[in-house]
Amino acid sequence: MSDSSDGVRPLCLVTGASGYIGGRLVPALLDAGHRVRALARTPRKLRDHPWADRVEVVAGDVRDAASVRDAMRDVDVAYYLVHALGSGPGFEERDREAARIFGERARAAGVGRIVYLGGLTPAGVPERALSPHLRSRAEVGRVLLGSGVPTAVLRAAVVIGSGSASFEILRHLTERLPVMVTPSWVRTSIQPIAVRDVIRYLVGCAGLPPEVNRTFDIGGPDVLTYRDMMRRYAEVAGLPHRLVLPVPVLTPGLSGLWIGLVTPVPPSIARPLAESLRHEVVCHEHDIARYVPDPPGGVIGFDQALRLALQRVKEARVDTRWSSASSPGAPSDPLPTDPDWSGGTLYRDEREMTVPVAPDALWRVIEGIGGENGWYSFPLAWAVRGRLDRIVGGVGLRRGRRDRQRLRVGDSLDFWRVEEIVPGELLRLRAEMRLPGPAWLELSVARDGRGRTVYRQRALFHPRGLLGHLYWWSVWPFHAVVFGGMARNIATAAARPLPCRSKP
Repeated sequence: MSDSSDGVRPLCLVTGASGYIGGRLVPALLDAGHRVRALARTPRKLRDHPWADRVEVVAGDVRDAASVRDAMRDVDVAYYLVHALGSGPGFEERDREAARIFGERARAAGVGRIVYLGGLTPAGVPERALSPHLRSRAEVGRVLLGSGVPTAVLRAAVVIGSGSASFEILRHLTERLPVMVTPSWVRTSIQPIAVRDVIRYLVGCAGLPPEVNRTFDIGGPDVLTYRDMMRRYAEVAGLPHRLVLPVPVLTPGLSGLWIGLVTPVPPSIARPLAESLRHEVVCHEHDIARYVPDPPGGVIGFDQALRLALQRVKEARVDTRWSSASSPGAPSDPLPTDPDWSGGTLYRDEREMTVPVAPDALWRVIEGIGGENGWYSFPLAWAVRGRLDRIVGGVGLRRGRRDRQRLRVGDSLDFWRVEEIVPGELLRLRAEMRLPGPAWLELSVARDGRGRTVYRQRALFHPRGLLGHLYWWSVWPFHAVVFGGMARNIATAAARPLPCRSKP
């Protein structure tokens, strides 16, 4: 979209800016010369993004008409990048209502265009036969197209990029299982697309003519089966040939559990993705190229998309991950402020110790916690807790870290999420494992009156109901081992010298 008639750069509203696609779209829109306003339920999640000081962040929720109305003020293009991903009973109704509010508020505000990223649906398959996930995304597209605001609905199948859920599933299945007994959907034809092309199309849609109100299929140049994708991943990654044996007995539900067992993606997210692959999902037109022309070298092929993603992973330059957005059903309330807590019992496990190192050495260990570095505590206890969480449908321990050394607010960290970080001073994590109440873990650095470095650690739990109280007291005997050991081992790790690097 060119500058508006008064010479002011177009203003784009982005919902889902803390998610995988939204977090990459925002800087791309800025680079294209647009102004950006981000609507977020928890604005502080965007605080540490490198582009945060270049955007306007407003608090709100797509299901809250008043906050959407305020966010739409003076907006030229509104991006709708939120969906429930099959999160619990009634998610289709919630998606429908949110889309209706978004469309109505956009029309009332005089927004020039809505852009929505949906899912590619199979041709000739009745909508009632689609997975609930795909059916809901198709319905959201129809609601927005009927809003009275010119709308572009981009429909994509599997998105390949560093950190995407589809890429992580493909990567972990292929790397961990040289021989795979797989669901029959591995023989279904799919047209994957590189995340870079998805972002390019989304940015380009800001400039569509006002008469364009339709869906566009978007995909890469390759049509493959999932079995082909796994074999080609193995070739690109330099792995031995993988043997894939499809069987007809794995339902989408069992497929989700199977994926959750082998990959970091939990069943709550894996299941709707697996259900979406039951039918052929390939593009039936490439009309988007009339308005957003293909680059000189064409759209990115599957093998090249894999190479780009693997290079990003190798260099630890993954900008956003599938886990950037909160997991369905995860608690999201921030830690109540002490001592004004009045919401009932708040159990605490508090530890403090003096550490004979500089504060920055201690902070280096704290910020590097989790993922490959582990939790500096009884590994078996953490592994068992992570496995139990996966069994009951939680995220488990395998989400790891987005970056090996740096954290920012909103990052997922195994079965925690970074709720607050004050560099050099405080790291607060909120639990996203399945618990009968919200829980937090705080790690902090301070100096005492004698100038010594002090490590402080707090585990907090707000029980819900009798089950919550029973849970706390059932695990309390293990705290000395788990949390006491964590404090001692973090202090020990901080005292170790940094590994020497050879000079070039």
